Formats: sequence, structure tokens, C-alpha cells
Amino acid sequence: MKASAAAQRMLLDLADLDAELAKTAHGRKNLPEDAELADLATRLDAAREDVASSRVAVDDLAAVYEKFERELAGMTEHVARDKASIDAGTVGHKAVAELQRELESLERRRDDLEGEMLELMEQQEATATEADRAEATLLTLTENELELVAKRDKSAAAVNARTADLAERRTALTASIDADLVGIYEGLRGRGQVGAGLVQARRCGACRMELDPRTLSRIAAADEDEVLRCEECGAIMVRTNHSGLPGQGRPE
Repeated sequence: MKASAAAQRMLLDLADLDAELAKTAHGRKNLPEDAELADLATRLDAAREDVASSRVAVDDLAAVYEKFERELAGMTEHVARDKASIDAGTVGHKAVAELQRELESLERRRDDLEGEMLELMEQQEATATEADRAEATLLTLTENELELVAKRDKSAAAVNARTADLAERRTALTASIDADLVGIYEGLRGRGQVGAGLVQARRCGACRMELDPRTLSRIAAADEDEVLRCEECGAIMVRTNHSGLPGQGRPE
């Protein structure tokens, strides 16, 4: 196949664009903000669990306190009824003695219950403080997530703009190269190979394999518009005045 030396050299520019496009595609898939967001998501899950468990603890203690309040209210009413019966003098001596013993028992239980309620109030205060801390942590992490998402979106937009610019330049460049030459190049890329590489320092620029003297002589002897392919990787071997081929002297 024949193609001008200038067209073949343009393949190097195309290969550089494709390398840059691959780099930007990799960068888009591996934005540092995405890794940070993944880590933050784990911390948010833990924070949500802390908030949920602390709220349950607060509700459980509130339910116990309400139960104690009802019990205390019931005992207070019972004590009041017993005292009213004794004060009214409408019960016998034996019944009075039983009521007095019951009053003593109720008052001891009431004192114990009031002590338990004081301890429970301290637990409620500590649990409420922990719940507030958990909710504050969750709020902070949520705000961090919003900021990080905005930062990620900005980075992604920059990468997308860079990709669009490279793609536009690639389209313009391929349109200016011989279609058959581009077809070979694209066919190689479609198979996951490098399409073209500069022959330099006795190596194929695509696969980096060192070329033997016979091959180098064959390349040097070929017409400049001859499209040469690497025997190892099949890439188009682009030659310049600095390829270091026999007869060119030492490459600069």
C-alpha cells in the first residue's frame, strides 16, 4: 500500500490523540472524588446506624420513664386513698393497722421508684447527648457529601470538555488522512492494538520490539510512501529523518 510520508507521520499525531483520549477516559472512570465519595458513603451508613440506634435508645428510655410515672401516679393515688380511709375513722382497728403497713410499703416503693427515676433521667440525658452527637455527625457528613458531589461534578465536566475537544480534533485529523490508511490504523485499534508507531532507536514504537539489521535495511530501502507494517505487532511503522535507519546516521 502507498501513502504519502506526510500522511503516515500524521498517524503519529492521531496515535497521540488516542493515547490522550484513553488517558482522559481512564481519568473519568477514576476521579479521586469518586473514591472519596465511596469512603464517605461507608461512613454515612455507619452514621445513619448510629442515629437510628441512638433514637431507639432515647425512645426506649422515654417509654420506661412514662411507665415509672404511671406507676408513681398510681401509688400516690393509692397512698392518698389509704390516708383518707384512716383519717375518716370508718375502718376498724385491724383494718387501720393493715392500711398503715400498706402505706409504709407503698412509701418505701415510692422512694425507691423516685430514686430509679432520677437514675433514669441521668441515662436519658446521656443518651440524648449521644443522639445529638450522632445527628450532628450525620449532618456534617451529609454536607461533606454534597460538597464532594459538586466537586466531583466539576472535575467530571472538565474531563468531559477535554474529551470532547480531543474527539473533535481527532475527527478533523482523520478526515485529512488517506481513508485506506486510517482504515488499517482503526482496524488495529479495534483489536486492542496500537495502530502506528515511530521507528526509532532500532525499535518499533508500537510494540517496542528491537528490529534486526535485515529488517532495518529493508525499511531504509523502502520508498518513503510505502506503508510498512511491523512483523511483530502489525502496527504501521512510521519513519522520519530521526528514525536512525541505515544511511541516516546517528539519530538526534
